[in-house]
Amino acid sequence: MREGDYYRVQATQDFNRARRKAFIQNLLALITQRPVDLLSFEEVRERLHLRSRRFRGLQEITLDKIVGSMGRYREFTRTFLPRRGELADRWRKVNQMVKTGGLPPIEVYQVGEVYFVKDGNHRVSVARQSGAPTIEAYVWEFPTKVPLTSETTLDDLIIKEEYLEFLNHTKLNELRPQLRIEFTAPGRYQELESQIAEHRYCLSQSQGRDIPHSEAVADWYDNVYLPAVEAIRRANVMARFFPGRTEADLCIWVFRHQQRLQERYCDQVSAEEATADFVDQHKGPPLERVARRVRRAAERVKRSIEKPTQDEEKSSRRGEQVEP
Repeated sequence: MREGDYYRVQATQDFNRARRKAFIQNLLALITQRPVDLLSFEEVRERLHLRSRRFRGLQEITLDKIVGSMGRYREFTRTFLPRRGELADRWRKVNQMVKTGGLPPIEVYQVGEVYFVKDGNHRVSVARQSGAPTIEAYVWEFPTKVPLTSETTLDDLIIKEEYLEFLNHTKLNELRPQLRIEFTAPGRYQELESQIAEHRYCLSQSQGRDIPHSEAVADWYDNVYLPAVEAIRRANVMARFFPGRTEADLCIWVFRHQQRLQERYCDQVSAEEATADFVDQHKGPPLERVARRVRRAAERVKRSIEKPTQDEEKSSRRGEQVEP
């Protein structure tokens, strides 16, 4: 067999293996409900309002950090396995180039920690299947306030867009550059903005002056949000009882729980107390949590039964008649 024919046969076998892997990945995605799609650069650009870019030159970039494509994101899986049979001719030619002389650099857009292929999708696919850890690329960077990682999914983009709007409204990233408030579900940044507005109103009432928005934002972060985060960290429960969630997720739940407790007892409840009570209610296996709720319900019923009897005893001691 001639050398050229040998490489063509091998390239065909490599493509068929890659296609089988793509089929298995897509099948597992249906079972596990975990997306294996590449991100669309156009969608990322629109949602994160990416405008300016700067050329960063030729770099060696990590293949695992390439998470999307410009225009061809439907043709490959998240690990750049080919999904369509019509990709075979181009894929085989690139594969032969790798075996006989190497690949020219690809072109990518960088957003945060990750990259999107502008030109060279097949080269990325072949390089990944050959086990290469890196690839040469001409890089154009789009600066963004929102962190993107190799784990970011399409669903995450909605949350990232909300985060960007939150930062634009509050300027919290400028007031407190060290902050990192990340949620795993949409709609929660709006809750924080409502909380900040309420905090500003309370500050203005207590101090008898109109508190500037930036001052209220910083005060909320220092005296409301951070104490809740610190209470959560001291409780040391994230990994054990709330896997897959973030400190910000737990903060929102604690804030809601704190409000319910204050309404129930008509008294102020600290972040520490609210955190401890919330964790106590939600930690442990499901059956154990149900048992605790049943015990608490029984205690409330018992107290409601005992309270009239106690009132009768007090009234009797005072010589008062208790109405039936």
